[in-house]
Amino acid sequence: MGRTAKDSGGSFTPAPVGTHLARCIKIIDIGTQHGQWNGEEKIRNQVVLFWELPTETLTIDGEEKPFTVSRFYTNSLHEKANLRHDLEAWRGKAFTEDELAGFDLEKIVGQPCLVTVIKNAEKDRTDVQSVSGLPKGMTCPPQVNPSFTFWLDESYNQQNFNMLSDGMKKLIQKSDEYKKMNGTGVVAESQVSDKEDDLPF
Repeated sequence: MGRTAKDSGGSFTPAPVGTHLARCIKIIDIGTQHGQWNGEEKIRNQVVLFWELPTETLTIDGEEKPFTVSRFYTNSLHEKANLRHDLEAWRGKAFTEDELAGFDLEKIVGQPCLVTVIKNAEKDRTDVQSVSGLPKGMTCPPQVNPSFTFWLDESYNQQNFNMLSDGMKKLIQKSDEYKKMNGTGVVAESQVSDKEDDLPF
């Protein structure tokens, strides 16, 4: 699995709007999350992907660092899932039947791509709108931040959990998987939907 790295905590300065060279540096499994949408309970297993933007930097503690952007996904390769859509656009090809039966997300850590960042005026921030592969002949600068992955499965690592931001820890602690591991709850019997349902993350 991925190597550990201390979470930088992020910056209040939003990433610039536009399409940028990017590289996936981090994946965090936040488990099965419960929420309400239009009066209905929604249950979704989710992951968060993070990219660094090596050509867009800001100064942190006197040092130039690349902006980091992220996007929440339902952890599904269903034909309507945003994760499948973005990964296929990134790869430049559709998934095979074998891959759809179980694709290892670790494969995308360290991989370059393009991400399009848009302004979210309602929440006063910028969001990743889409992900795509690099055009032929285009290259991405070397990775700056260390790779990092966190999984709520048999590879669970407490040290990795301790290195997450407080916000990520709180999200993970609400998950069915974390509660089950810590004896504070039982995994819900409800069917987890793998469709996006146009829900905001």
